[in-house]
This record gives sequence, structure tokens and C-alpha cells, in this order.
Amino acid sequence: MQLWLLNSFSTPALVLLVVGVPTLLTVAGALLLHRRYPALSTGKYNNVVEVLLGMFGAIYGIILAFVIVTLWTQLETTQSVVATEATDLAQMVRDVRSFPAEQRDGITKDIDAYVHGVVNVQWPLMREGRADYTATAAKLDRIYTDLQAYEPRTSTQRAFYEQTLDRLNDVVAQRRARLEQSSEQLPLLIRALVFGGALVVLAVICLFGNRRKSVQILFVASVSVLIGFSLLLVLVLDRPFSGDLSVGPEPYKAGALAVYWGAAGG
Repeated sequence: MQLWLLNSFSTPALVLLVVGVPTLLTVAGALLLHRRYPALSTGKYNNVVEVLLGMFGAIYGIILAFVIVTLWTQLETTQSVVATEATDLAQMVRDVRSFPAEQRDGITKDIDAYVHGVVNVQWPLMREGRADYTATAAKLDRIYTDLQAYEPRTSTQRAFYEQTLDRLNDVVAQRRARLEQSSEQLPLLIRALVFGGALVVLAVICLFGNRRKSVQILFVASVSVLIGFSLLLVLVLDRPFSGDLSVGPEPYKAGALAVYWGAAGG
């Protein structure tokens, strides 16, 4: 459901679905509740509502803030992993320039195949939350095979050979981290706490009463919008490779890797 929402709707549409619709339902529910129980509209129980909202709001706010900060940190980590992998590949392209033409051409061709495999094959799968290691495994193995078959002769070649091998090992580590992050999400218990807690807080604010309907609607709507945007953040950040605000494959098309995509970048 979450992946379908992120990959099927634009950000403005998600705002309407996750923020606008629940806000309208909450306001409508509050108005119907106050019509059914007129005593609520007098503010007779506002003291109780304030206590409940203060207690539940504080606990829920702490939990929500912790989750959002954690997911934001995860997004930054994901961006760093992607950038690091692309940088290592770009550095490999530069390092192998010191190799003899036959080995250089073979390795750069293999890097080309790997980069296209990441962008064209693996990335669409990651948007769907699928961590497919086999999509680029063979291409990565070919780079290792070419390096193992090459024996550097000069000190310069040996230095660049060792750097290339180190960077390739880093690529393997970053690739695994990237794929693991593409399939990770909040544990079910945390998600139930975040979205279930929102329902509890929204239910409590519906009990708030004021003789002026405009004040009541403004209060209920403002709290609903705040919670809705918070939930939207959780929804978007929980899947760093899905949706409009996702981590993209642009680093694999920039710098020294741009040569693999032609002048038009395609």
C-alpha cells in the first residue's frame, strides 16, 4: 500500500490524500459528534480534553519526533551511500587509464555494463522495495575477473591497480548497503504506534468544544493538518527510493561516469 501510494501519486496528490482527506474527515466527525452530544459544544469537558491532549500529545510528539529524525538520518545515509558508490566507480574509471589499452578497455566496458545495470535494472526494482542482488552480480564479477587477470608491470601501474581494487571493494560494500536500505522499513510495531497514536490524538481533539463553530473548526483542523504532514513525512522518508522525493540515480550519470550515457545523458 505504502509503495503503491508513493509510486502512483505525485507529492501534491499525496498531500491531499494524507493531509487533506483526514483533516476533512476529522472536522466532519467533530461536528457530527457535537451535534449528537450538544453538551460538548459548551466546552463543558474542555478541562478533561486539555489533560488528555497534553498527556497523549506529549508522548505521541516524542515518539513521532524520534521516528522522523531517525528516518531523516536514514535518508541522508542512503544519499551518502549512493554518492560514495558512484564516486568509487568514477575514480576507478580514472585509475584504469594507467593500464594497458587492452585491460583498460575491458574494465571500462565492464564498469559501463555495471552502471547501466544499476540505473536501468536495479533502480526500478528498488523503487518497488525489491533488493535484487542478482541484477548486477555478474557484471561486478566480470570487473573482478578482469582485474585478477591483469598483472601490473610498473610501480605506477601497481599503485593505480591497488587503488582500483580498493575502490572496487568499496563499491561492493556500498552496493550491499544500498540494496539493504531499499527493502528496509519501519517495524510493524512502530508503524502501528505512529498511525494508531495519530488516531487517538485526533479522537481527543474532536471532544474539544467552543460555542463558536469557527474556533472549534480552526482548532481541530490545525491539529489535524499538523499530524497529517507529520505522517506524510513518515510515509515519504520510510522509503528512500520511492516517490517524488526519493534518492535518484543521478550520481551514476555525472562526472567521469557521464561518458557512459552519451552527450544527451541517455
